[in-house]
Amino acid sequence: MLYHGGRVIAASLQYGIPPAEWLDLSTGINPRGWPVPSLSPACWQRLPEEDDGLEAAAATYYGSARLLPVPGSQAAIQTLPSLFPRASVAVLGPLYNEHPQAWTKAGHEVRHMAYADLAQALEAETPVVVLCNPNNPTAGSHPRPAILGAAKELQGRGGWLVVDEAFADPLPADSVAALAGSAEAPNLIVLRSPGKFFGLAGARVGFAFAAREILVRLREIIGPWAVAGPSREVTKQALADRKWQAETRETLLAEGRRLQQLLAPLGQVAGTPLFATVTTDRAHSLVKHFAERAILVRHYDPQPLVRFGLPANEIDWQRLAVAISEWR
Repeated sequence: MLYHGGRVIAASLQYGIPPAEWLDLSTGINPRGWPVPSLSPACWQRLPEEDDGLEAAAATYYGSARLLPVPGSQAAIQTLPSLFPRASVAVLGPLYNEHPQAWTKAGHEVRHMAYADLAQALEAETPVVVLCNPNNPTAGSHPRPAILGAAKELQGRGGWLVVDEAFADPLPADSVAALAGSAEAPNLIVLRSPGKFFGLAGARVGFAFAAREILVRLREIIGPWAVAGPSREVTKQALADRKWQAETRETLLAEGRRLQQLLAPLGQVAGTPLFATVTTDRAHSLVKHFAERAILVRHYDPQPLVRFGLPANEIDWQRLAVAISEWR
């Protein structure tokens, strides 16, 4: 099993610092997420039902009804490879490492290619291309026309394009989710995750956008009642809260820029509104430096990449600034 950010208890045991003292910047999740209200007792007492308004709210928010709610986009990541005949798959990275692992486990031959080499991946004539947009962890991105052009080229040879848009919510105009499975891009599959932007990672809700044949097969494998009733209710309400979304996008854009500027002394910095990544040949030392100060960050070992999420308040911003000033 691969390990990811958010493992505060493990860090606490390793460094001998109580969990309550840690500042967790390892996940890229909005630290000031959507304010969850009290939920109806019925959503706890009844089995989840598909006509509760979640799909409708998601269709409005994402711009497409060609969707399937899943128990976190991780469920779709693990399941999708089994829907395709074993073949060569181009994975543009470094990226969220569950993607190549899932395709490998399903018996596909994974070809790792640089994120910037989308054109080269298309020239390689692999039946499937997988990428994150924006990319996690490098923060790189491909413009919307390039993504749609890649899907069209793959369609011409019967191929598929899988795009993970887990961090796309702050810049919705760049998303291609609304076109996944459409007549314009029938071979495009897009994964979305409310957990990052809305700060609802614990709800374990995601969405797959694709052609009906893909969604039907995906649903059959995942099975009934995939998303818990309380998670459906929370996500439905969050997707409908336009005022909070607009205010949060504005805040995250400003804080993303602030984080990149603050991290500049540590190395080469690139970022999204939800995280920033430092490229440095001293990655191991850098992670240790922050951990000794009870600040948890994410090292994408063996890559020279260290990812930082957003602090939740001004006290945490200042704590991070002090730790950066102490780096030598």
